[in-house]
Amino acid sequence: MKKLNIVIVMIEPPLPFGNAAARWFYVLLKGLVERGHQVKAFAVCSKEAEMEKAKKLFPKNVYDLRLYPIRKTSTPLQKIKSLFRPYSFKISEQMQNDLDVELSKGYDVLHIEQMWGGWAACKHLEKAVLNIHHYQLIDLEYTSNSNLKERYEKWQITRAEKLITKCFKTIRTCSPRLEEKAKELSPQSYIETNPVGIDGSLYEYIKDEERGVEPTIVMIGTMTWYPTSSAAIRLLERLWPEILKQVPNAKLKIVGYDAKSVLSKYLDNPGVEIFENVPEIEPYFKMGSVFVYAPGRGSGMKIKILEAMLFGIPVVTTSEGAEGLPVVDGEHAGLCEEDDGLVKRAVELLLDVEKQNIQRKKARELVESVCGPKATLDKMEEIYSKI
Repeated sequence: MKKLNIVIVMIEPPLPFGNAAARWFYVLLKGLVERGHQVKAFAVCSKEAEMEKAKKLFPKNVYDLRLYPIRKTSTPLQKIKSLFRPYSFKISEQMQNDLDVELSKGYDVLHIEQMWGGWAACKHLEKAVLNIHHYQLIDLEYTSNSNLKERYEKWQITRAEKLITKCFKTIRTCSPRLEEKAKELSPQSYIETNPVGIDGSLYEYIKDEERGVEPTIVMIGTMTWYPTSSAAIRLLERLWPEILKQVPNAKLKIVGYDAKSVLSKYLDNPGVEIFENVPEIEPYFKMGSVFVYAPGRGSGMKIKILEAMLFGIPVVTTSEGAEGLPVVDGEHAGLCEEDDGLVKRAVELLLDVEKQNIQRKKARELVESVCGPKATLDKMEEIYSKI
């Protein structure tokens, strides 16, 4: 493929262990530059420490990465603007101005990452591609909202997602399910699926002999995100009591952002430990015999499932949890929708270390082949060629 002048907009900095989407941003920016493309990247940063990490990972002598702190306060005019462009506050005026100046010099592709980044491209849609990681209008479809503020926020989110999707002529989604929804909202657009890219070389596969001997279920994720919090509550209320009956010496460890706050009423449940806002997640993955993540509703690929598979932790999940991966039940993961089936698969794995080792090996191979940098960047270049 010929070398392109690509401008990327990201709403978090590209970090291999930043937020969920940042893992792909890291693969994207690093990989495109290594392939010889001329890349200018604009990234919003919500945490100053992550901004500094990104600067070190992507030095100025090699990368053109421009980092902007997220706007924390809004003027009355900006608040009025947000009524018409919900969540556009993430893109500061300075970032928008700098982006407009750069694009005025000429470019081949404007690559917009995540839904709210779409507002930055409103004047530059002709050669733009929007990457959709998930749809909150799917995730929140069956949620009940107890007060006016929650109902208003849900309305704004779903309205904005529909507006932004319809603007783009070219769209990349991370799963066939998202592609189907995007085609429903914008049937005139060119839409392709390309899974989330993740660098498996950064995840050290845990050797068979280094795994813990105590049967331990882990679940890791951001508890302020509805799909994850609903999966944690399902695990605690419906799955764990049945698992504990069949494996009395089992332990359950739940880890995540705001986990203790969101799951406060479960802190004293038998066999359960809950950890929140930990500095590193790798040690908690390594504690697990089995990773159980069973959301009832949640679109897009689940990064923590990809990471569990790369570390070599056997996974039990639903089709929602495995979205975007061609998982075969019993081969790459325990896959089931019903509580009884999830419990059965978790217990079988807890009691059979050999089965764990067979499944986890195949799961890592699957993630590396489907979500590895080469496969996902090859597909991304193919999408660029359509613009």
